[in-house]
Amino acid sequence: MYKRELAHEITDKLQKNPAVAILGPRQVGKTTLALEIGKDRPSIYLDFENPEDLQKLRDPAHYLEMHSDKLVILDEVQRYPELFMSLRGIIDARRREGKGNGRFLVLGSASNDLLRQSSESLAGRIIYLELSGLRPTEIEGTNHKNISKLWARGGFPDSYAACDDQTSNEWRRNFIKTYLERDIPALGSRIPATTLMRFWTMLAHSQGELLNASKLASSLGVESVTVSRYLDLMADLLLVRRLEPWYGNIKKRLVRSPRVYVRDSGIVHTLLQIPNYDQLLGHPILGKSWEGFVIETIIASLPSGVHPFFYRTSAGSEIDLVLELGLDNYWAVEIKSSKTPTLKKGFYVACEDLKVTRRFVVYTGEDTFSLGNETTAISLPLFLEAIKKISQT
Repeated sequence: MYKRELAHEITDKLQKNPAVAILGPRQVGKTTLALEIGKDRPSIYLDFENPEDLQKLRDPAHYLEMHSDKLVILDEVQRYPELFMSLRGIIDARRREGKGNGRFLVLGSASNDLLRQSSESLAGRIIYLELSGLRPTEIEGTNHKNISKLWARGGFPDSYAACDDQTSNEWRRNFIKTYLERDIPALGSRIPATTLMRFWTMLAHSQGELLNASKLASSLGVESVTVSRYLDLMADLLLVRRLEPWYGNIKKRLVRSPRVYVRDSGIVHTLLQIPNYDQLLGHPILGKSWEGFVIETIIASLPSGVHPFFYRTSAGSEIDLVLELGLDNYWAVEIKSSKTPTLKKGFYVACEDLKVTRRFVVYTGEDTFSLGNETTAISLPLFLEAIKKISQT
């Protein structure tokens, strides 16, 4: 059991809102976290993959009224979209009694489906939070050995906590197989599992590259619009991230295509048949794997109101990650898998383009030191501490 940093925010939002939705891929720990929160108050748990629990809600208004004094945890709720209209009536009735907040904790693993279904009925009544994989600040220590293990195995708790690398890799293979053969078809997708497996693997090979739908389509033997549909599906399932480019009114031609990342580094390594950390160190994906791991960790840790982008011009000036803290307030984050990071001229040019307020290089070492030109080399855990201070100012 890991102490998840999102727990405090969920508890706070429940005190102020009738319903809170926790979004995240399967097996990331949503149910465990929800049940832990439920221990602190009267609560009931319903899993919509369990036929017995579905039977209880044949008359949802009656059943939920019987438990009006409890926090109701609803798991995989996107499988029962018609429930949202009933929840609206129940929430509004309780609001009129002055008891509307902290009623429902909703869990879902398909974000677009859940957002669409719930927003139509629960607008103004529900808050959405996303649970990512384990962060460096949530494991047993932030030393180099543990960070390397988290990077190699990824952030799914069962994968990270496995007794050895082989068991961890087997867990990830089964995770991929289950998604392709059961979970995705259950959402109504008719895409063959072998096709999606090829697509997922191709994305892992091109980790962190600009989206080239035509190239992917050619390799798969499909149309570009079909690739976009596949990518939408994987992003909806919170398995793939599209990092959008920064764009604004500057006198330079800017790249407009997003960069695409398989969100969990452990899944990247399993798709590419990299069994352990030692093998990763000698693999060509090393730099892009670290980049994806760092970006996903940072985005999961950002306070509300801070927006992530990347920056790249047609001339090649670029920044791996730009954090927009406010109007004309940007942090530039370059990501290097070396313990002796060096920077190219294009990074400094890009920093001048955006007039960034702070410059960082997140690298694999543990020390903090200056690289000159107002740029600081910093470890990932210490950079996460710097992010925390944003919300405290």
